Amino acid sequence: MNHIILENQLIYPSKVVCIGRNYTEHIKELNNETPEEMVFFIKPNSAITNKLLFPKEQNSCHYEAEISFLIEENKITAVAFGLDLTLREVQSKLKTKGLPWERAKAFNNSAVFSKFVPISEEDISKLSIELYINNELKQKGDYSLMINKPNEMIKEANTFLSFEDGDILMSGTPSGVGSFKIGDTFLGKILLDKKVIVEENYKAI
Repeated sequence: MNHIILENQLIYPSKVVCIGRNYTEHIKELNNETPEEMVFFIKPNSAITNKLLFPKEQNSCHYEAEISFLIEENKITAVAFGLDLTLREVQSKLKTKGLPWERAKAFNNSAVFSKFVPISEEDISKLSIELYINNELKQKGDYSLMINKPNEMIKEANTFLSFEDGDILMSGTPSGVGSFKIGDTFLGKILLDKKVIVEENYKAI
């Protein structure tokens, strides 16, 4: 199984629980409707990686930077920078036909994570995220801009599934998503009270 890293400890998540359309500006940029209830989808363990791999046999792939949380005993215990890689053209076709998104969202290596760092319950509301590609700021967002807050997501997800210890919650992406190509350099940051607590560099290969 694939793993993540928390303080030099290897953790093997059973799944990644993701929420879609959780930032108003991101909804607008994709011309989507604001959902009446939370939109969830799942990425399997096989999606988890710490490398930015452009999907094979694909002409286009989009990045979506997300504040990502480690769940233990149904609570948030750590945070990381995450990338939800998306085959947007495939997703658009699936949505048009009313079909599930797995082919566009749950493919191998589609959930990219930095190392996780511990976080306290009271600090969750102080988090923000930044993504730079080729030294240009592409995405920036914070807790205050989330339509649904992380603990609300956990509560709602629990109405139909259970979090195993070590599972990950991806909390949605702010506006600024787009395509990338092999050779692009990424710098992802998670900030707490505007101070960087996670910083990770990637090169798309």
